[in-house]
Amino acid sequence: MTVKQLPLPELVAHCVRLGIPGIGLWREPVREYGTEGAAALVRDAGLTVTTLCRGGFFTADGWEQDNRAAIDEAVTLGTDTLVLVSGGLPAGSRDLPAARARIADAIAELAPYAGERGIRLAIEPLHPMYASDRCAVSTLDQALEIAEPFPPSQVGVTVDTYHLWWDDRAPAAVARAGAAGRIHSFQLADWTTPLPAGVLDGRAQLGTGAIDLAAWAALVEKAGYAGPVEVELFSDELWARDGVQVLEETLEAFLAV
Repeated sequence: MTVKQLPLPELVAHCVRLGIPGIGLWREPVREYGTEGAAALVRDAGLTVTTLCRGGFFTADGWEQDNRAAIDEAVTLGTDTLVLVSGGLPAGSRDLPAARARIADAIAELAPYAGERGIRLAIEPLHPMYASDRCAVSTLDQALEIAEPFPPSQVGVTVDTYHLWWDDRAPAAVARAGAAGRIHSFQLADWTTPLPAGVLDGRAQLGTGAIDLAAWAALVEKAGYAGPVEVELFSDELWARDGVQVLEETLEAFLAV
């Protein structure tokens, strides 16, 4: 998503050139290219699909069929992790606890299907400003409460700096998640100040915003996470630029922080 302006074959080629070993894929460009074709493209280049994004939106109609399809796509792509953006309030509702309960029930229904196929569901808490429309799960503690009834091989969490950096309880929750083997995905993005009008695409390039990214990396590593570190930037400014330059700049920024 950081360089969504790049067609998938071009992105794969430049990741190989730059020594980037894996790609976190989103379902929309994968489906546009063809899931089996995308899997072969990445595999033949010697790259790994680190995660597939996204499942979730459990408060919307049709969630079950779509999420089963997402799990099947993850299997085809050869990743073991499906990131979940759980969904906000149902239309016309103001009942946030009920929305979270509905999300928990949906994940309980989906987890066995994922587990049978070797796919881990990684619940991603989003910043509270997204609670109404995109994700009623706003903190890592809330995500863990939903995940903990299930084996870590079935349900865990995504730690995304953009969404969690503000929460003074998050470091303890990272340690709790790590001790249980539930950190299934770690994503970096920086925080733009001031936020743009469209806050969905307001993530800053690494090292240019308000988040102590090195401290977060150390925190997650101390918790025992040794998996891929992804960079996920939503930014109209970056998307308007040459994608190859943005990819190169992102790699430089990642190494610097």
